[in-house]
Amino acid sequence: MVVLLVLPAPVLAEPCTEPLRALYARVAPSVVSIQVTKIHKARPQARFETVVGSGVVVERDGQALTSAHVVDGAASVTVTLASGVKVGARVLGLDPVLDVALLRLDTATPPPPARLGESAALRVGDEVVVIGSPEGFEHSMSRGIVSGVNRRLPGLDQPMIQTDAAINPGNSGGPLLDRCGAVVGLATFLSEDARALGFAVPIDAIRAVLRELRERGRVVRPWLGIQGRAVTPALTGLLRLPLAPGYLVEVVYDGSPADRAGIRGGNLAVVIQGEEYLVGGDVLTAIGGHPVRTHEEYLARVNALRPGQTVKVTILRDGHPREVTLEVVERPRLPSDLAD
Repeated sequence: MVVLLVLPAPVLAEPCTEPLRALYARVAPSVVSIQVTKIHKARPQARFETVVGSGVVVERDGQALTSAHVVDGAASVTVTLASGVKVGARVLGLDPVLDVALLRLDTATPPPPARLGESAALRVGDEVVVIGSPEGFEHSMSRGIVSGVNRRLPGLDQPMIQTDAAINPGNSGGPLLDRCGAVVGLATFLSEDARALGFAVPIDAIRAVLRELRERGRVVRPWLGIQGRAVTPALTGLLRLPLAPGYLVEVVYDGSPADRAGIRGGNLAVVIQGEEYLVGGDVLTAIGGHPVRTHEEYLARVNALRPGQTVKVTILRDGHPREVTLEVVERPRLPSDLAD
């Protein structure tokens, strides 16, 4: 006798169908407009700069998230609530790597906090909205879809969310919301070379550093002082150089652990298919005995380390492998952090 088992159909989450105007009315009170005054001592003719951004309250005590580039170097921070009331704020913590900052509003009656969602659940085509202050127009909402996920952009190690929802100057730090009104990202910048092309920092990455921002005021990350990219078959074939599979060391920061250990960066700039490479440096093939073949593997191996420990790395130089020992340090702020 053959017995057929009928398995229950998977239960799918009910899609949120709340009208957008109702979603806005529910979430907008948690969104704030931010006005920042910065003083540039090296600019005699333009010492004062005013920056406008957005933020979103995430704790009942008035803690709010915004973009680090909005409040970096602020002499004063003023926050405008949805009610129109203006209050002061201070920076609790700032991370130039993720471009996120944590503020505390100076008010006895802070706005209600927004709910944090899960950016890992986002899929291309999901509907999203952005609430913020584009060009200073406070509490504006735009609508769009998720255009891409896990977008890796030049100079950024954190994969980003791509959206066609309108993001303009002043939106930075404002929430990217899913259709249920949960915060799934922070609007961080737009592409000036294309329309309907904006990016947001995933909320999952922000949630992972919130405690450090709150308790330390910064995020402690391990650092070796190397910048590079994977050695691809195309790169090896085009250059006809003895490059082994691994991580091509393009830049070694002065005074870094890699610099002190004698690791060499590139010294010859070549352009291949529109991309610039620095070749002539070492190829890193392993960290702590674990192979490194891609940029993602390099980041994973480094992030598994901790400042203060020593680690052995294997490099290939002139076709010959060698092993060097590095002392891991805390990642400093780099000149490229929060660059335009």
